[in-house]
Amino acid sequence: RISWISDIVVVVSPENIETMKTIIEKYGHKRVTVVQGGITRHRSIFNGLKVFAENEFSSHLLQKPEVVIIHDAVRPFVEEDIVSKVVMAAKEHGAAGAIRPLVSTVVASAADGCLDHSLERARYRASEMPQAFLFDIIYEAYQQCTDYDLDYGTECLHLALKYCKTNAKLVEGTADLWKVTYKRDLYAAESIIKDNLSQQVCVITNVKETLAQVGFLLPESLKSQIKVEAISMSLSKNDSCLQNILSGQCYNFVCVNDKRWATQETQELVDVLEKSTIPLLYPVVLILVHLDIPENNSFSIGMEDLTTIKKFARETKKKNILVYGLLIQYK
Repeated sequence: RISWISDIVVVVSPENIETMKTIIEKYGHKRVTVVQGGITRHRSIFNGLKVFAENEFSSHLLQKPEVVIIHDAVRPFVEEDIVSKVVMAAKEHGAAGAIRPLVSTVVASAADGCLDHSLERARYRASEMPQAFLFDIIYEAYQQCTDYDLDYGTECLHLALKYCKTNAKLVEGTADLWKVTYKRDLYAAESIIKDNLSQQVCVITNVKETLAQVGFLLPESLKSQIKVEAISMSLSKNDSCLQNILSGQCYNFVCVNDKRWATQETQELVDVLEKSTIPLLYPVVLILVHLDIPENNSFSIGMEDLTTIKKFARETKKKNILVYGLLIQYK
């Protein structure tokens, strides 16, 4: 998602390397190099750094960066803004890391299991990720590490201070840097993803007067709740407005039409969505709204139409596109 990051090194335990390579290929990730991790956190990070400096560790060296970012995969919601802040701070100070206020007081216990002392919570912060370093500083720090550091240490900023005399700049992080640690956190993460995906909808209507009116009223009624993009034109594979919305990672579409299910137009939109690779990560929701002015007061829809809609929806579901149909009849 961040274009100015040149390379992404994913450090993985040996038994999961093939699984990771499959994931990278399936979802079309670019700029990614998979590296075998070590038995501890610091040994794994050191292995990741070596692909920029040691020929024997990699079949081909990656170009050494000015700044390297270290991040935990268990913090999946990091935003570009905080990444940029720690990188700029690292360029100036040599090292930088995100921090957050402590939410609980830290205490130390004595040998008998009783309270020994507690820390003044206001003076301390929780060290978070991402962290960033001038490459030469963090690489030199790892080269000088003792086995004790590599086996029992966890704080990268401390290594830069201990071995390179580099005082890290601490950058206030955001609440979304929390770690997915326990099983319950997976449910919370899923809820956050769903909430984020439902924050934007694209309403597509034809240019006809009646449809244009609906295309105006629907976004107006939704604007107070979510971000709405409205397009009042016929669907086209080359439509630049639609392409811009797709580039913004919109996952929800409402298509208003007066043709019976607008088969051709709908198929064109599905084709555009599929080529955009947006449905690869998360399902896309496509709601087809058909406005119908019946010649008489009877409500009727043929079984052939229903069968066609259901078949179409089953096929698109395989592509991670969820299609729903809504028929509105009015005088």
